[in-house]
Amino acid sequence: MVNEDAAATGGATRDVTMAEPAWRPSARAPALWAINAALMWIPVVIAQVVWAVLDGDRTEAHLAAAAATVVLAGLHIGVVPLWRYRVHRWEISDTAVYTRSGWFTQERRIAPISRIQTVDTERGPIDRWLGLATVTVTTASSAGAVEISALDAEVADHTVARLTAIAGRDGADAT
Repeated sequence: MVNEDAAATGGATRDVTMAEPAWRPSARAPALWAINAALMWIPVVIAQVVWAVLDGDRTEAHLAAAAATVVLAGLHIGVVPLWRYRVHRWEISDTAVYTRSGWFTQERRIAPISRIQTVDTERGPIDRWLGLATVTVTTASSAGAVEISALDAEVADHTVARLTAIAGRDGADAT
């Protein structure tokens, strides 16, 4: 909470709180994140198989590496996507875009509508297969773009249209 300057409010202080964004990504978001995590583990498994074939004399080392891979990959594929889904939120209003993201390190971002420069939609091959999209809101900020990931494609299209309409009403240039 932030206390306003007492002089600016006539001697009284007022608490200001920032509400959490209300909307979740698509219910298919954990599947997208799990598939992407699984794809990241493929090179590790291939490297372990090659290592086992080329150096078959160290059975215990191969088993220890395989066990570590199974545990770490299982957590990365099975737990992290569900954790991310519990954390990720987004919302747009007539004045700002709000996001909360992350799974270990969590980030909250607010981008004022007046600072929006572009609104983009991205759909990779897995996103398209699952019917998902990511909306990227680029602002006049050194902190970078605000991403709303793993939205249903229709929700993403509606969000882009709504943000474009709201930003166009202002008429100001965000540069």
